[in-house]
Amino acid sequence: MKINNQQYNTIWFNFEKKIVEIIDQNQLPFSFQIKSLSTFDDSLNSIRNMNVRGAPLIGASAAFALYLSYKNNNDINNLKEDAKKLISARPTAINLSWAVHRVMNKIPKKNIKLDEDFFLNEALLICKEDIDACRKIGTYGLKLIKEIISKKKIKKVNILTHCNAGWLATIDWGTALSPIYLAHRSGINVHVWVDETRPRNQGASLTSFELSEEKIENTIITDNAGGYLMQKGMVDLCITGADRVTKSGHVINKIGTYLKALAAKDSKIPFYVAAPISTIDWEVSDYSKIKIENRDSKELSLLNGLDDKGNKVSINIYPKNSKSINPSFDITPNHLVDKLITEKGIVNPIEKEINKLK
Repeated sequence: MKINNQQYNTIWFNFEKKIVEIIDQNQLPFSFQIKSLSTFDDSLNSIRNMNVRGAPLIGASAAFALYLSYKNNNDINNLKEDAKKLISARPTAINLSWAVHRVMNKIPKKNIKLDEDFFLNEALLICKEDIDACRKIGTYGLKLIKEIISKKKIKKVNILTHCNAGWLATIDWGTALSPIYLAHRSGINVHVWVDETRPRNQGASLTSFELSEEKIENTIITDNAGGYLMQKGMVDLCITGADRVTKSGHVINKIGTYLKALAAKDSKIPFYVAAPISTIDWEVSDYSKIKIENRDSKELSLLNGLDDKGNKVSINIYPKNSKSINPSFDITPNHLVDKLITEKGIVNPIEKEINKLK
């Protein structure tokens, strides 16, 4: 996708400098900065601090982190310890542990000397596969958009999304936004309602940013406005991404997704979830067993913005002695999800159909 009409992925390897480079998403939308990662700790901290975020991107970042670990230490035992650190860094997004296990399980069992390129090539392959998967998700999702346009006989389709599941959450194309990008490029008149997505405002700061860069009409709304818009007939469909999907079709995604699914069901509006197969947790059916990440409450109380001189500032909006909690994700039961959109096709969110995607 493009920023200032220049093509970018969210993460890439600089072969000349032999370092990993990322778009620092903590600086968006106020500043576009490229951040260099040359050590394992650089990569680990970029995941923890959310310089990179979004389940597929976190997975790719973890693979590059393992490369940097081995490149700088050349030690398998140290690599195993670093792998454990990665998995604990963001426990809810399944792509992180998926990528770590994928890389570690490919290490030959025999005690042989491994070249660092072994790890680099696997990270690059994960990136390539993610781009291909997201492009296919877009193709399948576009069919659903066209079906709704045809059924409702509308000239403009209004889509509501939550958080950021665009190309900034993946390597390129995105998950929930991939069908929107393809719809726009095919000439469909698209308008996107963008949930602000408190507390980190990833809808306002990231989704609206990338949609605007692609010249797609979008409007930012407060998280609680979505239900009202649905009641007023101003939403034709909802599409979100996912940080984890259980094998029984329950969706773990950014906090607030569940409430949007409830409102969509009551308003008889299709609610779709777009996610690559790497986001499916094949081990868990009971969603109550999923560990939900709780982040620093300062993400709630502090707001970042620009002052009247254009300087980035952070201000406190809570009373001094107030308490708060900050669960980052919620769980949308499968009966509230109309369809799952994957790179292998569109399925109902039930275990029997999801198993066919293996």
